[in-house]
Formats: sequence, structure tokens, C-alpha cells
Amino acid sequence: MRIEKQNIIVLGAGESGVGAAVLANIKGMNVFVSDAAAISEKYKTELILNNIEWEELGHSLDRILAADTVVKSPGIPELTPVMQALRKAGIKVVSEIEFAKPFSKGKTICITGSNGKTTTTLLTHHILKKAGLDVGLAGNIGQSYARQVATEDHDWYVLEISSFQLDDMHDFKADIAVLTNITADHLDRYEYKIENYIQSKLKIINNLEKDDWFIYNADDEVIVKELATKKMIMNTAPFSLKKEISIGGYATEKQLTINIKQPLIMSIHELALKGKHNTQNALAAGIAGRLLEIRKDFVRESLGDFVNAEHRMEFVAKVNGIEFINDSKATNINATWFALESMEKPIIWVVGGVDKGNDYSELTDLVKQKVKAIICLGVDNQKIIDAFSGVVDTIVEANSAVEAVAFGYQLGKKEEIVLLSPACASFDLFENYEDRGNQFKKAVRLL
Repeated sequence: MRIEKQNIIVLGAGESGVGAAVLANIKGMNVFVSDAAAISEKYKTELILNNIEWEELGHSLDRILAADTVVKSPGIPELTPVMQALRKAGIKVVSEIEFAKPFSKGKTICITGSNGKTTTTLLTHHILKKAGLDVGLAGNIGQSYARQVATEDHDWYVLEISSFQLDDMHDFKADIAVLTNITADHLDRYEYKIENYIQSKLKIINNLEKDDWFIYNADDEVIVKELATKKMIMNTAPFSLKKEISIGGYATEKQLTINIKQPLIMSIHELALKGKHNTQNALAAGIAGRLLEIRKDFVRESLGDFVNAEHRMEFVAKVNGIEFINDSKATNINATWFALESMEKPIIWVVGGVDKGNDYSELTDLVKQKVKAIICLGVDNQKIIDAFSGVVDTIVEANSAVEAVAFGYQLGKKEEIVLLSPACASFDLFENYEDRGNQFKKAVRLL
């Protein structure tokens, strides 16, 4: 990459955008940051301290179109006027991940999927950290990859990568790529075409070479079908809950086996995280750890003592025998399916928000088996009400987390669960899924 005097425009001044700007600035490039919205005081201060030019509440199109390269934050949709102008002008647009990679000494484990990618990323990072490796955690989680490359470059990075980030990654290559699953999600960003979303996710294997590894879910029919059409020269290590795998990993109802060189075998009951989906996450992370030749006892111990991310199947409290669980990060149908599937007690289900093209019929059988009442937490709940009327006797609507928790407490009994697993985005009543989860937890603690 030519560095001297390169003119870099960063679109979006969140964590990834400001991280990219800091890296570009340190490398001696001309940097300008532009955000259509207001920039938070935290990032504004950082830009000022680093003498990086910025603008907010709009884009100076003439200046942006003079860029050599544009680093785009993943939250910016393709159909915005600024993106349309950049595409028409033929200016190179990359993600922060792609921009930062050439400046890093570190190798990367890159994890994507519709569900499970955050847990798998955190679990993989936990294994590497416990083994004493110099490892960074970045991507769609925590401190940005570019910022870490700029200030404290690591030998290894575990990167959670969303489809939005993959859309602007062209030359990037992972050392180990992981694909947890593919189910319909974010279709509003992909012209409501599942095929577009599938191809975005599969970019995780772009540019992999014969010495690289690809870990994938061999039980996912979409993945298996798509891989059959591709020429793959990399090493593969699939995982399955349905069949034995000779190179990779598999699990039965009783034990988990990872076959990388010498077999690692452990009881399912030793895993810190319960549920079939978490067994898949453990297999993917464990395979990655063993590919790095991390000792079996480190991998086994890590899978047994891991604590999951906030807002992902997070136990909040038990009040008069009623358990409250915060799964606010479940923003699509498949994530909520996994949450419902893993519950063994009757559920009062808190669901709703901004619908992303959900097909609730996929949940009908599980809801019939496990859910005794539904609390709709959103501005427009009609689609949920229509989907589950006649399936569940009790459906109520709440306009706040406090109201939803109060309904949950009122409807719940001892040895039952109030589960916030919304299957929707949060932007109608909350700032983001973290805000939704935090308000839910606060309301529970006020009971």
C-alpha cells in the first residue's frame, strides 16, 4: 500500500472509524473523518488530541470524492447518497479490518455467522489468552482492530466479523476462518434476498491459501450446499452434532470430541455454556485452539470456565423463584430459536422491536412446547400478535422494560423463566441492544 501523502477519508466516527483514523494518522497519511450524525464527545476529543480533521452532521462530498481510499464504517448502508456517489466515482472503499491488516504483524482467526459469532469469538480469545499467547480481541466487538494495530500490535487477533464488514473486504485473508451458521438476517441491507446475504457471509473464505484453515458447521445445509459449488484449496475442519468428524470436531448428547492431531474428549456436562448452539460454539473455538497446538488441558479448562458476554443468555436474578434471563443480543429469529431451545422450564417470553423481515412461523413448534405467555416489547407488535394468537393463550404489550418486567413477574410462577430474547432490533424503544438489556436488568433489580 502506498502510504506517502495518501488521502484517506473515514466515513463514520464510531469505534472502527476513529480507530482507522488514528492508524492512518500514525502512518503519516492525510486523514479526514466525516459523519452524517453527531460525533460523541469521547471520539471528538480523541480526534482533536490527534490533530485529525473531522466534520459531523453531514458530508462534504467534494472533499470525500477527492479520496484515494475511503474507510467505511459497517453501519453505513450502501444506498446512502454518499455511498452511491463513491460507487459512481469508482473510488476504493474498504472496511476498517481490510485497511488495518497490512500494518499488522499478527495472524488472524476470523469468525462470522448469523448466530454464535460473539460467543465463539470470546471463547476462542479466552482459550488463546489462557494459553499465554499475545492475542487481541477486535472486529465487531471491543476496541477496534485498527486502533490495536496502531498502538499495541499483537501476534494473534481473534476477530468477530459481521456481514457488513465483509462487504468491504476484498484483499483481506484470514489465517483461520470460522463460519458458525447462515440463517436469514439483516435482509433489509441485502435487497431482501437471502442469496445476497449468503454470498456476503461466504467472503470469510476469500483468498484463503493451502496452509490456511476453514472451520465450519457441517450440519448447516446452506453452508454445505454453497461449499459444494466452490473450489477450496485450504485445509478444512468441520464440526457436527450429527456425525463423527475425522479432522475437526463433533459432539453426542454425552461428550465432545475434537480431532486435531491427538483427540481431545470431554463430557458435555463440563462445558460452561449449555444448549446445543453453545456446544457448536465450543467445538468451533476448541478446534481453533487445537490448530494453534494449544495444549489439550488448556482448551478443556477454557471450555469449562468461560463466562459468556453480557446480554447473551445472561442470568440476571431469581426473584421469588422466577428466573430472569437477558438475551437482548438475540436480534434475529435463529438466535431466539437457540435461546428457547436451551430452556428446560416454562417460559414467559419477552419479544419484539424493529422487525428485520422475520418469519415467526419458524418458532411456532418451540413456542407451543415451551412458552406459556408472551410479552411484546415494541412500538408495533401486530406481526407477533398475529403469529402467536392461538398458539399462546396470554399475549400482552409493554411500552418499556419496566412494564415488561412487571408483566413477567405478574405472569410468572416459581420454577419458571422470564426470557428477554427479542428476535428483533432495538431501535424503536432503545438506543441499541445493550441499552435494552441494561434497562431490562435494572428493572429486574428494582423488583
